[in-house]
Amino acid sequence: MNTVPSRYEKIARETFLPQIGKIVEIADMTAKDRFFRVELEKPLGHRPGQFVMVSILGLGEAPISISNGPTEDNFLEMVIRRIGRLTQAIHELKAGDQLGIRGPYGSGFNLNDFYNKDVLFVAGGLGLVPLRSLITPVVAESSRFGRVTLISGCRNPSEELYQDQLRAWTNAGIKVIRLVDSTENMPWDFDTGLVTDPVPTIEMDAEKTVAALCGPPVMYKFVIQALSARKLNFNQIFVDLERRMKCGVGKCGHCQINKIYCCQDGPVFRFSDLSGIPEALQ
Repeated sequence: MNTVPSRYEKIARETFLPQIGKIVEIADMTAKDRFFRVELEKPLGHRPGQFVMVSILGLGEAPISISNGPTEDNFLEMVIRRIGRLTQAIHELKAGDQLGIRGPYGSGFNLNDFYNKDVLFVAGGLGLVPLRSLITPVVAESSRFGRVTLISGCRNPSEELYQDQLRAWTNAGIKVIRLVDSTENMPWDFDTGLVTDPVPTIEMDAEKTVAALCGPPVMYKFVIQALSARKLNFNQIFVDLERRMKCGVGKCGHCQINKIYCCQDGPVFRFSDLSGIPEALQ
């Protein structure tokens, strides 16, 4: 019997066989969102905006955004929202437990599109998680970028993610605008309103600004309208459609939009490549 794996077996193993990650840190960020830092067998070698498939053996797997920036070490950071059976089981794990990790998948952001530009980030709710993977290297190499602004919004103060990180970015010279839809009678020292509200008045040179957006689908339409009013072209606007991810390798078809497979062609797109596909932002 031939025990040497065929080319197709080798591809299948590299594609579908996860590496084992050991959880080294867990922290609650909100009542339903939990931070995980995982030590992997080998570095991911990911780009900002990519995602991984996270699994528990015998239970299933789910696409999860990578939250840390590109790194040469073998650590992975994620924020996982408890929304179903698998994520409930992941939330019950403790430091020292293991997860299956395969990936990274997707196109991600290309930092070359942002160098020497003013950068505007617009994050809605959980959208701050994948955007953090891009914000981190921008902050680390701040001399290679112009003015950097982050608009971060969520429903109420109890749902705001990365509060310490937002303060650290402010101290690093990033203009951080923090918003909630409503305080709901909770303590809040920042602004109230929608993430579109600051766009008309923020300092912006449209000719040299690029914008990166991630959040709920309804956010994109109105943010893009506001940015267009500030004379940003569609090719200067990048959208992250991470919410559409499913299998990661373009096999299940759940992320397909017309001829586009988000998990392979995206999840990061220039909006100019989606402007004729209204279904993309639904």
